[in-house]
Amino acid sequence: MQFDDDADLDTSEVRDVRGSRVPGGKATIGGGVAGLIALILGLFFGVGPDELGLSSGDSDPAATASPQAQVDQACKRGSDANERDDCRIVAVVNSVQDYWRAEFRRRQWRYPDAQTVMFTGRVDTACGSATSAVGPFYCPGDRKVYLDLGFFDDLRTTFGAGGGPFAQAYVVAHEYGHHVQNLMGTLRRAQDGRPGANSNAVRAELQADCYAGVWAHHATTTPDEVTGRPLLTTLTAADIEDGLDAAAAVGDDRIQEKLQGRVAPESWTHGSAAQRRQWFYNGFRTGDMARCNTFA
Repeated sequence: MQFDDDADLDTSEVRDVRGSRVPGGKATIGGGVAGLIALILGLFFGVGPDELGLSSGDSDPAATASPQAQVDQACKRGSDANERDDCRIVAVVNSVQDYWRAEFRRRQWRYPDAQTVMFTGRVDTACGSATSAVGPFYCPGDRKVYLDLGFFDDLRTTFGAGGGPFAQAYVVAHEYGHHVQNLMGTLRRAQDGRPGANSNAVRAELQADCYAGVWAHHATTTPDEVTGRPLLTTLTAADIEDGLDAAAAVGDDRIQEKLQGRVAPESWTHGSAAQRRQWFYNGFRTGDMARCNTFA
């Protein structure tokens, strides 16, 4: 996975609040058994914590401080994205939104941008306060993606994914798949509260996987809106396998087998490892969002 060294990065699409503490509000349960439940239900590609019913208690008031200026200074070119994880997130966000803006424009739809917020520990959102235990998520209330970069270490050490830069890109692209669903009105179908292998929650997650694959199909051909050249220049078969591996690692069956020693499809919220691989690859193979109708 390689970005154009000379491409300009747009850091306005990413807000960095790592190291900051949020002011008062509801905090997601993050420790012990409750934290483990939060991890299982919300981990990896969920929507905001309030949709999971996991917010409780008050956080401690504290001053906020943002390291945004450091990211603005460090993440200027594609060459920076090829070297640093945080700059890579900026570049992936830029690339994903370049694609969806172009696709929505082609369909004569409007695509409002969604900002990604990088945080550590806990973050305050329009969907409630959340800890890192919830994993990456999209909040439809403020149309933002929330991401603790430490999750990528967990993806390797806890869930056995191979990792790699494209595994990170897949996570981000999946969350923007939820943004696309929100804009199209399909995300609300997943919020009926019913789990299960055939539930709308699972169908929404698999569709977001498929949308991530659609972006990957077009990533090296979608021109940057400023330079007219693709921001992402190289995407190999090994990169795609990293994405497929990450998708499978967080299938409901894999997580349940690891954490409780048995598989319970009636409680699934994200789909099996095989389904997640299948739908990501379906999007990547076809490059057509119309082929991502998991609700059909």
